[in-house]
Amino acid sequence: MFDICAGENLFDLYCSHSGLIWQDEVMGILYNQVADQLHALIRDGVYREGERLPGVRALSRQFGVSVSTVLQAHQTLEARGYLEARERSGYFVHLPRRDTPEPVMQKHKAKPVPVSARDMALDLCADEEKRMVPLAAAVPHPDFLPVRQIQHATLWAARRGLETLDYAFPGKIEYRRQVAQRMAALGIITTPDDILATNGAQEAIILALQAVTSPGDIVVVESPSFPGILQALDVVGLRVIEVPTHPAEGLSLEGLELALEQWPVKACVVVPNHSNPMGATMSDLRKQQMVRMLEVAGVPLIEDDIYGDLYYGVDRPRPAKVFDRTGNVIYCNSFSKTISPGLRLGWMMPGKYLAEARQQKYFSNLGTASVPQIAVAHFLEQGGYDRYLRSARQRYREATDRMRAAVGRSFPEGTAVSRPQGGFVLWVQLPGTVSGTEVFRRAREENINVAPGLMFSTTDKYDNCLRLNGANPWSERVEQAVGRLGAIATAVAAESRD
Repeated sequence: MFDICAGENLFDLYCSHSGLIWQDEVMGILYNQVADQLHALIRDGVYREGERLPGVRALSRQFGVSVSTVLQAHQTLEARGYLEARERSGYFVHLPRRDTPEPVMQKHKAKPVPVSARDMALDLCADEEKRMVPLAAAVPHPDFLPVRQIQHATLWAARRGLETLDYAFPGKIEYRRQVAQRMAALGIITTPDDILATNGAQEAIILALQAVTSPGDIVVVESPSFPGILQALDVVGLRVIEVPTHPAEGLSLEGLELALEQWPVKACVVVPNHSNPMGATMSDLRKQQMVRMLEVAGVPLIEDDIYGDLYYGVDRPRPAKVFDRTGNVIYCNSFSKTISPGLRLGWMMPGKYLAEARQQKYFSNLGTASVPQIAVAHFLEQGGYDRYLRSARQRYREATDRMRAAVGRSFPEGTAVSRPQGGFVLWVQLPGTVSGTEVFRRAREENINVAPGLMFSTTDKYDNCLRLNGANPWSERVEQAVGRLGAIATAVAAESRD
């Protein structure tokens, strides 16, 4: 990252280092840099609580950026809870009540247990259809999605005639070709023949599990784990060992090594980039160590990279698949979090398990619908996806920052909140023995939907946790809902002390 100095033109500086890139991407990087520098000045007491910041033109000259970049930086800091806009007066420093810490990694001894998908997950999906504030399911609001672009692409695809009428097994060639190009850009050299089109990442994970395990086998997952992964294990009839996950560093490699030594593990399912629900991103070194560890043990790694494109920083985090030299990593991904959850379109690269995965896919449903594949392939080929992502990443970051700041203002003392570097979910750890399930129950009575921690494990060890969906346009309704959640959590905390 470049230092911001008075009189220095950051746009020119960045272009000189990066070559030709899109201007809106550069501006997004610049206003985050300005926001980070202003945040540092506020943190160090240069600008104190209640003080007015210098005018935007003065800051524009100071940082060597445009007025619009300064305004975007102000809006970013406002979303993080450090500035307050006052009509006709400017921006004023408004510190959060406290800077909430990150959750701690819960260490525990694990043994294989059967998986039972909780009815709670199905109830939450049904509740999201009602007039509730949708803070539970990890589904982006339509305002965050390229609705018009995908409508046009779908209409274009529907006019392709006979191309849309076949089973399209193992996937439309134009779709698999576009996916192969995206994988190559990430450093994963592959061909369309190595790729299977799937009905979202969920089906990809189920196919991967069916390809490498048998009912009753033991599979390692992160803890806490995405409920969809637990449901996939349940469908296939597997047992699970939960390995602790650090909120920043991801899966505990020490815990993974211990599980491999003690149990006959048949597969390991991990979300290395912006994991759900913790938001953790493993470093390249830890990904490489994980891939090597599982390769030596002869245990397939099933990688879910569904949030990989929604990074907040300058560079996309690399998939673990990049470090795979033997085909032992089964890569799964989807466009559900970026283009449209309703298209149900994903893909998998099964590596050396391709034949088994193809067989499972064919026996399961003969193929994935043709029209969504043709539409998304067209969208990717025309460059619309990358243009959309450049703005979407900034919006997700701002929305999640705003949600995190609101939790810090509203929830009881001792609450910890994750600091994801991508995606749009927040993991909230309530203080002491405060029951997240009780908060969830009372919130539902007020038409506020949240995901209780019990959904993210086969045990009750996350009962004091909640997951919040940050992919909602910020509104008075959402802000009031978070405030009510905090008030409910505070009341439950007070009752637990009595």
